[in-house]
Amino acid sequence: MAKLILSLNGAVQREFTLTKERTTIGRKPDNDIQIDNLAVSGKHALIITILDDSFLEDLGSTNGTYVNGKLIKKHALRDGDVIAIGKHELKYVNEHATAHDEDFEKTMIIRPGSASAAAASVQAAAAAGVAPAHPQRPPNLSESVAPAVASSGMPLGRLRVLNGPIAGRELELTKALITLGKPGVQVAVISRRPQGYFLTHIESDGGGTNYPIVNGNPIGPQAYGLGNGDIVELAGIKMEFTLTR
Repeated sequence: MAKLILSLNGAVQREFTLTKERTTIGRKPDNDIQIDNLAVSGKHALIITILDDSFLEDLGSTNGTYVNGKLIKKHALRDGDVIAIGKHELKYVNEHATAHDEDFEKTMIIRPGSASAAAASVQAAAAAGVAPAHPQRPPNLSESVAPAVASSGMPLGRLRVLNGPIAGRELELTKALITLGKPGVQVAVISRRPQGYFLTHIESDGGGTNYPIVNGNPIGPQAYGLGNGDIVELAGIKMEFTLTR
């Protein structure tokens, strides 16, 4: 299980196991990880953990969030990453992490007629070892890097786009973790678990709480269990979720 090792000037202070889907970091005592230092904002950063992967997002902090010395707004964490918040450091330890930041950043919904966007998606999919659902045309949705889920007898999920010029396009949810949306606008992930498929909010415009909508209602900050026939709205795209045997 993933964990964070908090240190100051090289001296380890505490370890935190990432058992929750949403872990907040900040100076205020109501954070999951409190760092009582004036260089740390009250609500400084957020870590979302889904399956074996964790995603870090800066919450508009005053002094910024750094990973391996680089200022970030959002970042897919890898084993050994060092998060710097003020004078403190948090080392991310997770040998099973599968996410890659470049794929998290490129997550997008392809706009028809955009050859460059389609080519970028195809290249990202090829690098990830993901075969397009329809090889004869550009894929309409990109997938995060995650191992394919072996057949377990559970129904297979599928998304069908309902609006816009790409209406009718479909994506089979065969991966353990699939990232959907448009960076800087709205990003969410669908995870496939033994209990079924779950939709979780990752980020939205300005770091706000513009949550994905299912059947007309925002899903909120927690993972939402998808059911057959649910209508999902994300980044301006409306999709129908269905289950097939």
